[in-house]
Amino acid sequence: MTASTTRRTTATRSRLAAVASIAVAGALILTGCGDQTKDNGSDSSETSAAPLADKLPQAIRDKGVIRVGSDIAYAPVEFKDDSGKTAGIDPDLAAAMGKQLGVKFEFQNATFDTLIGGLASKRYDIAMSAMTDTKDRQEGIDGDTGKKVGEGVDFVDYFTAGVSLYTNKGDAQGISTWDDLCGKTMAVQRNTFSHDLAKDQAEKCKKDGKGTLKIEDFATNPEAETRMRSKGADVVSADFPIAAYSVKNAGGGKYFEIVGDQVEAGPYGIAVAKDNTELRDALQAAVQAIIDNGEYKKIIEKWGVADGAITEAKINGGS
Repeated sequence: MTASTTRRTTATRSRLAAVASIAVAGALILTGCGDQTKDNGSDSSETSAAPLADKLPQAIRDKGVIRVGSDIAYAPVEFKDDSGKTAGIDPDLAAAMGKQLGVKFEFQNATFDTLIGGLASKRYDIAMSAMTDTKDRQEGIDGDTGKKVGEGVDFVDYFTAGVSLYTNKGDAQGISTWDDLCGKTMAVQRNTFSHDLAKDQAEKCKKDGKGTLKIEDFATNPEAETRMRSKGADVVSADFPIAAYSVKNAGGGKYFEIVGDQVEAGPYGIAVAKDNTELRDALQAAVQAIIDNGEYKKIIEKWGVADGAITEAKINGGS
């Protein structure tokens, strides 16, 4: 499946969009069950034998584990496969990084809206969960109120993705752009970038007098999809890789269809607490190493998302 990206300006942000396409492969979406489900995402070598091990904080080297907060219900980025193992783009990238750093990445399941708080409370060392790197998240700003609500996080960017709309198959209801959402009901995972865009669009619909965009937010994307399947919502928004995966796999490809172009392409980032700069820099070095040695390309191509690949692991590259 191929989709292009258009530029869309909201009241709070404007991003450059990029052309992207995806040929998604895999199994049916399976959600993680319960918080703190643990999976070792790496078969890494001993710390002493890893080329970048000395870049890690000593405490992590001693443990041999990086604890990863993740919403493991967002295929194909991270999800539970048929055997119950954590699978997807992020676990595969983490395993490759683990070889460079000499540690295991231990994925722990949580809802997306608790991940940054989990970093602040030191429940996790990092959050890796298709999280868009934005200035608000970097600075700890609540996007709705504009007020500072936390210390913010640093990001190590590792992928690029836009946002898509999808509906029940054969029931697009005339939706092809975000302006077509006025008068509709959207289901969306809360506190995601899609949720932010939906709230911006709702304000635009109200300002333009074109009808109300009703937003229903859920803890996970599969819950939002279930709401749409039951006709409780007209449309779902999610990052394009996730939308395309659902369209291809849910109901054997019979449930959903993407409508219109993806918008607002931006970087996914690995989130790290502001005071953990040593770990942040080690992760940046590891991402760059797997880009340079070709492992990154193999993983991205395996999941059919090559158009979202990056060539440089930047820190806080989001806007």
